[in-house]
Amino acid sequence: MSSQNILLTDFEYAPFSKIKTEDYKPAILKAVELAKEEINEIVKSEATPTFENTIEALEFSGKKLDRVTSIFFNINSAETNEEIQKIAQEVSPVLSEFKNDVILNKELFQKIKTVFESKDSLNLNKEQETLLEKKYKAFTRNGANLADEKQTELREIDKQLAKLKLQFGENVLAETNRHELHVTDESRLGGLPESFKEEARSVAESKNKEGWIFTLEYPSYIPFMKYAEDRELRKELALAFGSRGFHNDELDNQENVLQIAKLRYQRAKLLGFKSHAHFILEERMAETPEKVDSFLKEMLEKAKPAAKKEFQELEDFAKELDKIDQLQKWDSAFYGEKLKQKRFDLDDEKLKPYFKLENVIDGVFTVAEKLYGLNFKEVTNIDKYHPDVKTFEVTNETGEDVALFYADFHPRPGKRDGAWMTIYKQQYVQNDKNERPHISIVCNFTKPTAKEPSLLTFNEVTTLFHEFGHALHGMLANTTYPSLSGANVYWDFVELPSQVLENWCYEKEALQLFAKHYKTGEAIPQEYITKIKQSANFLEGIATLRQLSFGMLDISWHAIDPSNVTDVKKHEVEAFEPTKLYPDVDTNCMSTAFSHIFQGGYSAGYYSYKWAEVLDADTFEYFTEHGIFSKDIADKFRENILSKGGTEHPMELYKRFRGKEPKPDALLRRAGLISK
Repeated sequence: MSSQNILLTDFEYAPFSKIKTEDYKPAILKAVELAKEEINEIVKSEATPTFENTIEALEFSGKKLDRVTSIFFNINSAETNEEIQKIAQEVSPVLSEFKNDVILNKELFQKIKTVFESKDSLNLNKEQETLLEKKYKAFTRNGANLADEKQTELREIDKQLAKLKLQFGENVLAETNRHELHVTDESRLGGLPESFKEEARSVAESKNKEGWIFTLEYPSYIPFMKYAEDRELRKELALAFGSRGFHNDELDNQENVLQIAKLRYQRAKLLGFKSHAHFILEERMAETPEKVDSFLKEMLEKAKPAAKKEFQELEDFAKELDKIDQLQKWDSAFYGEKLKQKRFDLDDEKLKPYFKLENVIDGVFTVAEKLYGLNFKEVTNIDKYHPDVKTFEVTNETGEDVALFYADFHPRPGKRDGAWMTIYKQQYVQNDKNERPHISIVCNFTKPTAKEPSLLTFNEVTTLFHEFGHALHGMLANTTYPSLSGANVYWDFVELPSQVLENWCYEKEALQLFAKHYKTGEAIPQEYITKIKQSANFLEGIATLRQLSFGMLDISWHAIDPSNVTDVKKHEVEAFEPTKLYPDVDTNCMSTAFSHIFQGGYSAGYYSYKWAEVLDADTFEYFTEHGIFSKDIADKFRENILSKGGTEHPMELYKRFRGKEPKPDALLRRAGLISK
């Protein structure tokens, strides 16, 4: 098998073009066997357990399995099909079972415990101490101390969760793909930019249809909701988007939501925790659901008065403009954009010509060069999984390899929506060799058309910078152990490198590097830069309330015993009550498509976006005090944050960088919610 299956050979770069879909399952099953053999060697060794022969050996076991599964699950997100989804359903329980085989291996745990209990005499460095504690906790927090019958129960829960989360995600993707708004009467497309209509016409042509097709994919959905003057069409699309997974049909996610929440609760109780949130937050900067609740409420108290005032302004404006008596959810982006244009005389259509995708990529590369001395060279000899993907070699000032960088920017049917950073190979040091990482960012930006290149909205520009911030965290990693490398940090810390980089998008010094008109090459006018800065806080109260509502919904599912929750919609309405501005739509439900918490890794952690905003605002104030391209501050950030990964507690790393703990004041000042 190994001679035929490319995934089981030794390769440096993911051999995408040589992988056949039927290779995945046997490769994963074989890699699980190999990983089991490596674990068995540790367990059966008669030598006295030491940090090297137990903790390090465990850390570096399963490398082939890690590579193969990283390729497979990344493809399942970025270039999937029914066959791949079927394989994911088949291998997920196997991987869950293997993980439990390791975690619940009594002999292995005993060896780890022996090393852990002698840690004070081992003379370990800080990173080794962190790894030892992390390995020990991984076992104790996942059932190593449970009685046999309880461990069996835990295994069953984990198997069910693995399948349910996959099913949830597949349903959301299928729902997103199956709905399209097909318009044949051009008179109903008033307000839509020509370039956007051109893209919608291309979609229709690709499906052998007349007219224009709009979809629920973000590059189609968001501009439509922002610019379409036809209120009925906005309503139709918004209702379709908001009801994904909520149709009482074969793609319905209500039962999946209830089951995932209940199984997570049962799992936490089994492990001795009060709730899933208590279990998760033990390993976060926030530490407890009570602290998260307090943080969200403090932010809500500051944001709600501003949000109510902004909502009233928006409602008055809509009434004055179009005699709208009651603002609905499908009106928010449209009238928000109209009011923004009136107030600042600035909109995406004016800005987009200055944000050609290739120029923005060059811009983010230049920012990385100025801050961290990185150089990016596009290469064509690296295998890729789709023609859209670009590949870059990343080197430092002295020409040494830093990373391989993949970038995948445009939507397609087999790709889930949103934007994310992911990894094909971790950074680590073994046998005196610093293995450099292979990092990827995946986005869903507007495609180029026959008439013009891919031009980004300003929101897409900040998204690119955001994901690239995550990528820098991965690229600049410099740790010994892969599980502590790069973005392997507490989830409420992981958004700091990404969110802080967004700040450069608002600064003249940075914008002048790349914001050039795609036809004339003319630099973005100063008045536009001023307006971008001035409009940065536009409707910030409403935006903050929206983010807080998502965090509160997440905690409402995970900080309680959900056993008595039978109605997903009713539960959600109650959770949203403190942040409610718009009338509820009874056919819509967010939970049934809330992939971040029911499929991704953000369960009991969605608050971390706002939490990390506190860190990022505090960090960027430090930069602005010394200049946004200050090498001194950039070096400190690289040394104490980006390169250190999860080798120490994040608050210790942050204090070393900043000299003090962060406070929300910088964020509240930046958001205009308190005076400067």
